[in-house]
Amino acid sequence: MRLWCVQEGSMKERESNVLSLLEDKTNIYARKIALGMKTQFGWKELTYDGLGLMSRRLAAYLMNDLGIQRGEKLAILSESKPEYGVCVFASVISGLITVPLDIKLTKYELQSILTDCLPSVMLVSQSYIDKALELQKVIPSLKHIIVMDEHPVNENLQSIYTIPNNYTCKWRHRSRKSVVFIIYTSGTTGNPKGVETTFGNMLAQLKDLKTAFNQILPYGDVRVLSILPMNHLFEMTVGFSTFLNLGFSVYYTHNLKPKDILNTMRDRKITFMVVVPAFLKLLKTGLEAEMKNTSKFSQKMFPILYHFAKFVPFIWAKKLMFRKIHKCFGGSFKGCMSGGAPLDLNVAKFFQRVGIQVYEVYGLTETSPIATINIERNRDLRSVGKPLPSYEAKTDPETGELLLKGPSVMKGYHNQPELTREAVDEDGWFHTGDIAKIDESGRVYITGRIKNMIVLSGR
Repeated sequence: MRLWCVQEGSMKERESNVLSLLEDKTNIYARKIALGMKTQFGWKELTYDGLGLMSRRLAAYLMNDLGIQRGEKLAILSESKPEYGVCVFASVISGLITVPLDIKLTKYELQSILTDCLPSVMLVSQSYIDKALELQKVIPSLKHIIVMDEHPVNENLQSIYTIPNNYTCKWRHRSRKSVVFIIYTSGTTGNPKGVETTFGNMLAQLKDLKTAFNQILPYGDVRVLSILPMNHLFEMTVGFSTFLNLGFSVYYTHNLKPKDILNTMRDRKITFMVVVPAFLKLLKTGLEAEMKNTSKFSQKMFPILYHFAKFVPFIWAKKLMFRKIHKCFGGSFKGCMSGGAPLDLNVAKFFQRVGIQVYEVYGLTETSPIATINIERNRDLRSVGKPLPSYEAKTDPETGELLLKGPSVMKGYHNQPELTREAVDEDGWFHTGDIAKIDESGRVYITGRIKNMIVLSGR
């Protein structure tokens, strides 16, 4: 049985809103796994239909029981897990602005952020209940704290699993120019800045990335492993929003130990991942260590096969040559998307040689976040690729600074109009702070940095 929200606004408005994607996908992929995670009690998996129902139930509680108004802020303090997605979609249904928080921040750093954005409600996992209650004492706007777990340790707090079974709510339509996320970034100097990401920013990213993934993963049942925190826009845009838009199944891990990650990959036959270069470097080191535990014959053969692999153009052939490595990943792993920092050329070459595709992306939180992607078949591993279809890129003729323009450029920095004008000029070009070269085919090469900028979800 489908229990949809009563929607405000015309059909045209609905089709231009991120929320419509939830309804569409819960119809198309109703019984398919949307989000999953292994717990101490086994696998917890949420279907697309279940995700829709839980989101609407929470939205009804926020609007009808708590009286949260359109445009208010909803903060989330939690590790990545299936319930995180429920909270994000419920926030969108309720017409709220979602503020994902970094769980690694201190109480005082979080207090600074909350003082800036003034949320009305916070969704929190059990691990951070005490911190949330401490913050509530010093943030007057924070009226409500809701726990994201089934059995909260604090019985005085409501849980998303114990709220009333009421699904009647009105979808609060908000325009493409409305802010959907405020992502706080901690730069090298100064206080954190809140990057305002709009519905229009997200829709442009989803359209561009759908085109890219149709090329990267054109067929098959795709199962993704998520290892990045949801407060990073790289994970929120790609690892969550884009993958659900494409009908993928997203799995989370309860820790980042290599052994547990590999067990999850084998158990759920993981197809793809979104990662940062540091993880790939660690993975490369681990695989090389594993090879040392193989037979002497295998140890002697590996460098020989590795050398000849650079002359092999076919991925399937490389998978046969390095089948022991692919077996470690469960046999279904096709590759990953890497962003957040420069990808070491030797690491990129290693995975390409053994038949695992690594697609490097470039962007910043301010670009929502991906601006370029390197997915060409005969791609230059030194490049961060070409701009997404909706993006324009050029370099400043005097400084060489990379400038980006497109519908995914942020609305601005929250409560900081002067800083916004410094970052985005009057013609709409975002100044990245990176020095770059663009060749005749449009490939972008990052060559340096001209100033201290915030780089959270891209290079």
